[in-house]
Amino acid sequence: MYMIGIDNTIAQQPFDDLQVEQLVNNPSMEILSVSLAKGALFPKHSSPKDVHLFVLEGSIDFFIENQMINLTTQQHFSFSKNVEHWVMANEDTKFLIIR
Repeated sequence: MYMIGIDNTIAQQPFDDLQVEQLVNNPSMEILSVSLAKGALFPKHSSPKDVHLFVLEGSIDFFIENQMINLTTQQHFSFSKNVEHWVMANEDTKFLIIR
C-alpha cells in the first residue's frame, strides 16, 4: 500500500519578515517556499542554478539587472544562475523557487 503524506509547510508559513523553507532537496532539484511580509526585503543574492519563481499569493517587486519587475499572484518568472537580484514585498506574499 502506498502511504500518502500531506505537507502543510506553505500554508503554515507565517508572514514574519523573510521566511524560507526548503521543501525538496535532491541531486536534480531544489524547491524553496518563501514568505515575505509586506515591506520585507529578500536581500541581494544570486542562485547557483537557473531559477523558476512562481508567485502563489501577493505581490513583489523583483529587481534584476537594473530592472524592476512587478510579479503578482499566479505569475511565473525565470532567470539565469549567477545573476544578482533582490525582492521587496508590496503586500504579504508567498512564492516558490524551483531550481
